[in-house]
Amino acid sequence: MAYLELNNITKKYEELVALDNFNFSVEKNEFAVLFGSSAAGKTTTLRCIAGLEQIESGEVFFNENNYTNAPIQGRGMAMVFQTFALYPHLTTEQNLAYPLIKNKIPKDEITKRVAETAEMLRITHALKRKPNTLSGGEQQRLAIGRALIRQPILLLLDEPLANLDAKLRHDTRAELKRLQRDLNMTMVYATPDQLEALTMGDNITIIKEGKFIQKGTPDELYDNPDNIYVGKMIGSPEMNILKAKIDSGNNSTIELPFGSVRVSEKNINKEFISSDLSFGIRPNDINITNEGETFDAKIFLKEPLGDITILDLNVNETKLKMILPEEDAINYNTGQNIKISFNLNNSYLFTTDTGVNIFS
Repeated sequence: MAYLELNNITKKYEELVALDNFNFSVEKNEFAVLFGSSAAGKTTTLRCIAGLEQIESGEVFFNENNYTNAPIQGRGMAMVFQTFALYPHLTTEQNLAYPLIKNKIPKDEITKRVAETAEMLRITHALKRKPNTLSGGEQQRLAIGRALIRQPILLLLDEPLANLDAKLRHDTRAELKRLQRDLNMTMVYATPDQLEALTMGDNITIIKEGKFIQKGTPDELYDNPDNIYVGKMIGSPEMNILKAKIDSGNNSTIELPFGSVRVSEKNINKEFISSDLSFGIRPNDINITNEGETFDAKIFLKEPLGDITILDLNVNETKLKMILPEEDAINYNTGQNIKISFNLNNSYLFTTDTGVNIFS
């Protein structure tokens, strides 16, 4: 059994089903990410783990104990919310000490823990200051410190970086990963941000409309999406999706809006020959070449992003995105005609109705 395990959790708010037989598991000392769009059920999942919500059905196991109906107080967990939730009339030092004072921890121990936590989070310089005098990053570290100082055995983080600017988010992501490694702590981090999910998670669980979609490492989700939703959620720019059909005379040939491709290395079930399908190819698996199977394309936009450039292509009225290193992209201009090919070993084929990946 995993260190934390949610089995078939269903949670409703009147007629709204927030979690629908949802399954989720986390190993000890893992940085687990719960990834999904807004209103996918991420916050509800964390609140169910923490005991802040009563579930309709299912079970919550933690450290091999059934915590489904356990009181909040005895769970040994802490939660950091999207809003900083700091006491504005207390100093940084007093904000950190408050959870310990409330739990009647001895004064010497409180002083020690406050000093250690402040040093670990690099806010020692701000101990005598109040929250409204701190920067956004300092306030966020203080909010995390208030959770860590209790020495929880599980830390839940609900979009904790959403209110920070891009530079602070980058810096704080690195800080959180450092803390998780240094403290050897189990963390569950909920985010709608793909970059946060991919850069921070040991494992990522994708949730959509309260349902489990897929779990895996960042590489597993990128390379082997189970369905079109995961294929589009993971990767930036997102995967190109094209209407497709399997050639009735040769099930290794896929017909696209502007031609066909042969995918002899892939196994396709013949039952899908007459089905409407979707062909997926990532922008970095499109190449400019005059060799092999090629298609005529026209560049209608260049998007420079520093070390890479996104080329927006028109292929017989079909729009595609591809990626080039900046040193190669300078050789191509908007309006230029080029020939492209696909790296078919890294292509995908999805059913249109269910979105399932049928390549194997």
